[in-house]
Amino acid sequence: MAKVLIVDDEMGIRELLSEILSDEGHDVELAANAAEARSARNSARPDLVLLDIWMPDTDGITLLKEWSANGQLTMPVVMMSGHGTIDTAVEATRIGAIDYLEKPIALQKLLAAVKRGLQRPATPGAPAALSLAAFTRSVPLRELRRRIEQIGDSSRVLLLKVGAGSIAELAARSVQAANAPWLDLAALHAPIDIAQLQGAGGGVVFVAELARLSRPQQKNLAFTLERLERYDLRMVLATDHSQEGLQRLGWDDSLLSRLFEVSLAPPSLGELRDEVPELAAQILLHLVEAGEVPRHHFSTAALNALRTQSWPGGYAELRAAVKSIALGTLEEEIALTDVRRMIAPPADAAAYGLPLDQPLREAREAFERLYFEHHLRLEGGNMTRLAEKTGLERTHLYRKLKQLGLQAGRKSEDG
Repeated sequence: MAKVLIVDDEMGIRELLSEILSDEGHDVELAANAAEARSARNSARPDLVLLDIWMPDTDGITLLKEWSANGQLTMPVVMMSGHGTIDTAVEATRIGAIDYLEKPIALQKLLAAVKRGLQRPATPGAPAALSLAAFTRSVPLRELRRRIEQIGDSSRVLLLKVGAGSIAELAARSVQAANAPWLDLAALHAPIDIAQLQGAGGGVVFVAELARLSRPQQKNLAFTLERLERYDLRMVLATDHSQEGLQRLGWDDSLLSRLFEVSLAPPSLGELRDEVPELAAQILLHLVEAGEVPRHHFSTAALNALRTQSWPGGYAELRAAVKSIALGTLEEEIALTDVRRMIAPPADAAAYGLPLDQPLREAREAFERLYFEHHLRLEGGNMTRLAEKTGLERTHLYRKLKQLGLQAGRKSEDG
């Protein structure tokens, strides 16, 4: 007996398909929309899914992309639609659907599609790494993905300007096509050769932080940059340094000019605080599907605790925290106490040396000094980026720094 999940917003169709497949001896689960389908996918672990394309909350194609992106497309999916086109069917197949049925669905076609799906071997290997495509409910992450895709239409190279809380790898994974190679240049210490580039063909070359590359690795980067088109490669680089800052570290000016030609500043986890619950939930699902942690799910209180936590280490730190929490939790539901046990609560103001026993004016000045010292350090003294980060006009910013007794950064730098 196979478990079959039927996802359709029309009650009549759900009930008809359920009756037919139940008579065939299958165990049937029903979902009226994408939200119910997600829940049923995670709890029932179906052997096959019949998925309607047109649904009111999230359409079937988007849900299929989400499952594919977060490693949950481990079961065969048959798409259904009464208003489909050839293009829709082709797109669904490209994403991972095994078949496409037009409504009204003939009995024999339905049974044949289900039989073919259940005869397919289980999906082998670990799921692909998470990308922005997995986060379909987050407006900022959807917009970031669209920006990256738009840039990718015109450029093979993308520089991500990042700081504390970086989501650079998550963004870079969004450039990677399904099953395409991933080449981390920072992991290569010997000179790169043509065979390695051929093996990475059609994939993504990634560098998490340019400033950490050695001189030989910088030569590997320049060598690869010249051969992107020949081997159909995309290059995504990240750094929290300005172009001038890297020049002072000895980087070649002409190489930097090419790398900084197309850049994007993705939001940090600090700016995506409200998106942390979805990020954490999807990371956990991915870890479960990959077999790295036991089956768990977060309680609402646990997700809220993660949302209030500071994540200076960015996506990598959040992923490590979710994995540690999941491995250390005994119950299937991860509770608030499980999060608190694994992660220290946010430090209070006293822990930062703020004078809470002073009058408000003096305490405010102390906080502002600490705030601007932190961001001056984070932006390497870059006044343009500091003005953008703090939301202050440049003249006002210089006046404020002088008032606080802080040394202003470089006035003309735009890095």
